Amino acid sequence: MKALNTASTRVYTVLVIDDSAVIRHFLTNIINEHPSFRVIGSAEDPYVAREQIKTLNPDILTLDVEMPRMNGLQFLSNLMRLRPMPVIMVSSLTSRGTADSLEALRIGAVDVLPKPDFQSTHCIDSFSRDLHDKLATAASINRAKLTPRSDMALCTTTDPTLSRSPRNSRRILAFGASTGGTIALQEIFRRLPSSTPGTVVVQHIPGAFSKPFADSLNKCSAMQIQQASDGDVIKQGHAYVAPGTDHLYITHEHGEYRCRLSSADPVNRHKPSVDVLFQSVAREATDGSMGVLLTGMGKDGAQGLLEMRNRGFVTIAQDESSSVVWGMPGTAVQLDAAVHVKPLASIADLITSQV
Repeated sequence: MKALNTASTRVYTVLVIDDSAVIRHFLTNIINEHPSFRVIGSAEDPYVAREQIKTLNPDILTLDVEMPRMNGLQFLSNLMRLRPMPVIMVSSLTSRGTADSLEALRIGAVDVLPKPDFQSTHCIDSFSRDLHDKLATAASINRAKLTPRSDMALCTTTDPTLSRSPRNSRRILAFGASTGGTIALQEIFRRLPSSTPGTVVVQHIPGAFSKPFADSLNKCSAMQIQQASDGDVIKQGHAYVAPGTDHLYITHEHGEYRCRLSSADPVNRHKPSVDVLFQSVAREATDGSMGVLLTGMGKDGAQGLLEMRNRGFVTIAQDESSSVVWGMPGTAVQLDAAVHVKPLASIADLITSQV
């Protein structure tokens, strides 16, 4: 569980929004188990929730997608436009629920969490830990950074005319991201050319969402983007997103880079872990490779980025002003792991200028 500031006695209030009374009761019990959070109300639909927000002024919302009278996405869109606040989507694992959850991240939700298998004690325990972690992340976010994201609505793609350098086929470009990273990666990938070096990505995201997320990135990029499979050859102009259930690392075998997956224990409490990926790039990749650490809670990826810098690679950290949470890139800056510290809007151009 991510620790909040123990020096503070602050208790963060939560409003639970779900059309199922059983789910509202279930979430309330889990949230109230954590000493830093307290459920102050619940609502069965967005209209009731709207009045509860006005009356109770909660710090954080949990929100279902499929609800009567108003879809959760429409409610979220209205909320982010009129009264931005941290929202965690708790969604069913249907194909529609998965697509809507990714759309919720685009609109402005802090994070998404699939509803557990209620027949499995292990699944419920894992869900409880994940929910507490995501609440802790939500509590750390400055509301001023929760702005409407209508500017990201159009999935535009550019492909600058650049030569396919033979050297780029020997380089690796590696990304790591967590909270806020789905939008940050979309912003970057829609501006990277098809001549970009072979690219590997770790985004902290539940396993059910990683393939749909890779597919959504693919629609917005001149590159070919897919979820990584064990043994995939890493090709120039292609990007490989770690499954949400496994570590991703690279190897150099017989003159080719390959994706490798591992079910080993979490690192920095994450699986996939950015450090696992970055450290493998530091070991296996050639000069001219690059590492980019984007917005996210915690410190995952900072040590790996430092190892990449120590190898002489170009390393980039997203700056504080453009990060939803400046934990991961901020730690990298503290370690002097980043050659460049840049706002999100400048990162794609910097990458392109280097390759």
